[in-house]
Amino acid sequence: MPVLHTPALTSGRRPLTALLTAALLLGAAVGAGSTTAATAATGTGTGTATANATAAHADEPGWTAEPAAGGAGPARPYFYLSGPAGTVLEDRLALTNSSDRERTVTLRGADAYNTADGALAVRPAEPPAAEGRGGTARGAGSWISFGTATTVRIPPRTRAVVPFTVTVPPASPPGDHPAAVIAAEDGREAGVRVHLRVAGPTLAALTVEDVSVHGKGARAVVAYTLVNRGNVALVPELALRAEGLFGEVPGRTARALPVELLPGQRVSLTEPWPGAPVLDDVDLTLTVTAPGAAPATAGASAWFVPWGIAARTGAGLLGLGAVALAALLLVRKRRARGGGPAHEEPVPAGKRAPEHELTGASR
Repeated sequence: MPVLHTPALTSGRRPLTALLTAALLLGAAVGAGSTTAATAATGTGTGTATANATAAHADEPGWTAEPAAGGAGPARPYFYLSGPAGTVLEDRLALTNSSDRERTVTLRGADAYNTADGALAVRPAEPPAAEGRGGTARGAGSWISFGTATTVRIPPRTRAVVPFTVTVPPASPPGDHPAAVIAAEDGREAGVRVHLRVAGPTLAALTVEDVSVHGKGARAVVAYTLVNRGNVALVPELALRAEGLFGEVPGRTARALPVELLPGQRVSLTEPWPGAPVLDDVDLTLTVTAPGAAPATAGASAWFVPWGIAARTGAGLLGLGAVALAALLLVRKRRARGGGPAHEEPVPAGKRAPEHELTGASR
């Protein structure tokens, strides 16, 4: 597939930032027939790339990668492709070199996935020997091909438009197949998100599991696990309700979570709970919803005891008890030494009152 080179437009515009850190443009979940804005991701070393920006830019002027403009429409933050299994889909990647030296960029496709904490990432490149014999490049990333244009030389102040294809295997299941187009130069990578949907029935389904509470009061945190059991990406919302011994406890109203949960993925998240009590026995219920999916609920019970106050109170009570016991022992000891009350005087034998026999008879 031919690569089209055109002069880069720089007059009247701010210089484009160089693409020197690994980035993956990450969009929000793709609903049935609709998509939302994308976010970007940066990665480390040989591992993954996580989301943190809305464009694939580097820290200094150099080059950028983005979807080629489709006519007079607005710029696209990511690729969106859809079609039935067994078809070949096409699109174009734009590489813009705004620097004063030639750039050599290599291109590849990669699978996208969720890390354990919910961030979006891409699979690292595999050696050619690993492909086809049990490697990890089996998802939609392996369907992307640049033909002979896997290495592109971009002259200074020039934009290169590179076509690529996505060949959907005939047996591909319907639903979302997240992937990315990765551009690399001198060991640094950047990627543009590819929203790929295979036509057919879709299912939005998720569950919430492993709920637990850590901390108390304003520092309380609820930990839980979300699992996407459907075949479309989801942006879930979470609500928290709590019931204590004396009635309802302040929870959390429903809010969108800052995570896009890809099909078949499991993530472990935490939710701050500033309304948690300091002293109570609470039954907690988490409710998670997503467009098109049935609500998922899970619960947990937690005791909230202010152990620091309890310890200080217990120590004070023990101290009072010790003082009272010491005073009682001291009084008993003094009585035992004196043999009787000190203010009583002995009575002479002749002056003792006569003793009377208690017979009940009057005298």
